[in-house]
Amino acid sequence: MKYALVLSVLFLLPVAGCASPPADATQAVPPTYQLITEIPIGGDVASWDYLSEDLEARRLYVTNGTRVVVINLEDNTVVGEIPDLPGVHGFAVAPGLGRGFASDGRENKVAVVDLNTLKVLTRVDTGDNPDGILYVPGFDEVYAFNGRGHSATVIAAATGEVVATIPLSGKPEFAVFDPQAKRIYNNIEDQNEIAVIDAVTHEVVASWPIAPGEAASGLAIDLEHHRLFAVCENDIMVMLDSQTGEVVATVPIGSGTDAARFDPGTQLAFSSNGEGTVTIAHEVSPSQLTVVQTLETASSARTMTLDPTTHRIYLSAADFGEAPPPDSTGARRRAPMVPGSFRVLVYGTGN
Repeated sequence: MKYALVLSVLFLLPVAGCASPPADATQAVPPTYQLITEIPIGGDVASWDYLSEDLEARRLYVTNGTRVVVINLEDNTVVGEIPDLPGVHGFAVAPGLGRGFASDGRENKVAVVDLNTLKVLTRVDTGDNPDGILYVPGFDEVYAFNGRGHSATVIAAATGEVVATIPLSGKPEFAVFDPQAKRIYNNIEDQNEIAVIDAVTHEVVASWPIAPGEAASGLAIDLEHHRLFAVCENDIMVMLDSQTGEVVATVPIGSGTDAARFDPGTQLAFSSNGEGTVTIAHEVSPSQLTVVQTLETASSARTMTLDPTTHRIYLSAADFGEAPPPDSTGARRRAPMVPGSFRVLVYGTGN
């Protein structure tokens, strides 16, 4: 795969009478990403959504149609799958409990899974079309964000009991958790805002506009510097202060974005874009964000996760044939997926 260095970060030497740059701005030039390997998965279902990682068990969970495929991160091999998950969107992991939680959008349920056997233990009712899903450590709760239900269903991870239903102002997307602030941040896609949820009271305590960003899907967080990264449909990444909601910086990204991730070890923020690129931005300082690479991937690779231990990113993708002609009403029809082409692309800075 090709990759392009779009913009490098420049560093200025201090001169007499001038203040030295802040410590955060004196980092080394960020590494360049390239294709490391591809993990074949196969199948003929042309639908997938979130990827998620279990760093303790060194596992990657990949949603695909009605299943979650399980990959060993040590040798990049498929080691199992969890079937019978209608319209699965996301998979959250509670490592200490040995439980996983799948948001089954077509069933309006969350499936509770035994991570050792990969068997479904029970199914919990949610709002309409659960999509994003988040495990909140310390509280041992799982948040299922219901796309059409405009709500979040909060589930006790140990028992599967629904402990709260939180109304939201619109369609929720990705969410992240700040353990120090005890807050969950959730993109509300159709309202161009971020909902701030108190993890103690299960209440929305603030709504922050993301302008000039519009229709944000992916969301990532830099816990150390209190920064949120929202990737938006109008092709920009917005960096916000997670304490005040202030927009402090924006950078351009590729089109068709879906997921966002932040790597605290490299201070890099990633946006995976359906056009077939990943935009990589460097948080030079808490007030400065700079694009350092546009990584070419595959035209269908818009969902992503990150392993902060190895600094590798993982994207789901498949190949597609030619689109059939429009139907009798003139509506465009989707191109067929090439059977067996579903795979995970792995990118990193070395072998």
